[in-house]
Amino acid sequence: MFLSKLDSLKDALKLIENNQKVMDYEEIPLKDAHKRVLAEDIISFHDSPPFDKSAMDGFALKGVNTFGASQSNPKHLKIVDSIGAGDFCDKTIGENEAIVIATGSPVPEGADAVLMKEYTTTQGDELTIYSQVTPGENVSPKAEDISKGDVVLSKNTFIRYQEMGLIASAGYNTVKVFKKPKVKVIITGNELVEPTKEEISKAKIINSNQYTIGSMLEDCGVIFDICHVKDSFEEVKEAILESLEEYDVIMTTGGTAISKGDVVLDVVGDIGEILFHGVSIRPGKPIGAGIANDKMIFTFSGQPVAAMSQFDIFARKYLFNMQGRDFNFHIVQRESLLKIPSQLGRTDFIRAFSDDDFARHVLNRGSGIIRSMVEANSYIIIDENDEGYQKGDIVDVVFFDSLIW
Repeated sequence: MFLSKLDSLKDALKLIENNQKVMDYEEIPLKDAHKRVLAEDIISFHDSPPFDKSAMDGFALKGVNTFGASQSNPKHLKIVDSIGAGDFCDKTIGENEAIVIATGSPVPEGADAVLMKEYTTTQGDELTIYSQVTPGENVSPKAEDISKGDVVLSKNTFIRYQEMGLIASAGYNTVKVFKKPKVKVIITGNELVEPTKEEISKAKIINSNQYTIGSMLEDCGVIFDICHVKDSFEEVKEAILESLEEYDVIMTTGGTAISKGDVVLDVVGDIGEILFHGVSIRPGKPIGAGIANDKMIFTFSGQPVAAMSQFDIFARKYLFNMQGRDFNFHIVQRESLLKIPSQLGRTDFIRAFSDDDFARHVLNRGSGIIRSMVEANSYIIIDENDEGYQKGDIVDVVFFDSLIW
């Protein structure tokens, strides 16, 4: 089946947004939380650092006792103790006294500065200093980074390596994150065969979509499985119904147009509700989406480039949002090096190679030409209200690298 009227991109995206699902949370060890999304606020159990600590190897002392010290006018202090990493000193520093201190060690009572050892010499317990420090210099004060009770990270924060360190400093060894969605990809097509170096039979084609879509799913932080079924209503229906029992999202490739054997949308309509089928975009017009068992089904084209573009336009945001992470195209402007024709009422996602200043669209850009995506690093987006661009016009560009998880 194919709907005679094409939906606008805006209307199709709104239908997906209206059916957005968000995953429940799970509590996992912090060591496994990298590149996950927080499902709770992180409230610190500790001050960090928990004490005034030395930022240098050197000597803890009173800053005022160093004033005026220089190479030509050294001053002399008495060393009264030594503090190694992980140690604590209960002595209180008096006038003209110093304590040897390691980086990260607690600054003892009475001291308010640390003088780097490079500006000193020692002989026994006598310390000679050749530079001065002001009070507070080379000391990291208690709670300089975070204070006990502070909300240091908010729910829906994406956990990078930086956040890993902050969460640990706040006292957490487990953390609540949104669960990863489980996605089932059903590749349809009687013509598809596995990659081989041998000659391929007539009317057959290598199943490349399983690798491109699988890799794109990896870039969305999800769990996924892929299977291949023939262009049979019953086979497709059985595969989707079985997948709905175990998976959170279903994706299909192939079987979305109006050719003989294109049955995927017939199945979706039979077991659930079709949200839309056919959107005024290029490439990827035959995109469809539906709902069955309260779960989203995306139906992509069998053409590799169209399927990749459809994934980026429709599915990527949905999968990010399921995991509590916001997603929108990061659009930048570049100057077009070539004229780009378009058509009113259609949104075009033109494959292009862009740099810091310019964008040049890939000339050979049929929806089945995978090489065109390899030669590109970005999309030029032409709005449905524009008829294209002239050479030298400023165009909207989205880099592929900005799309990944």
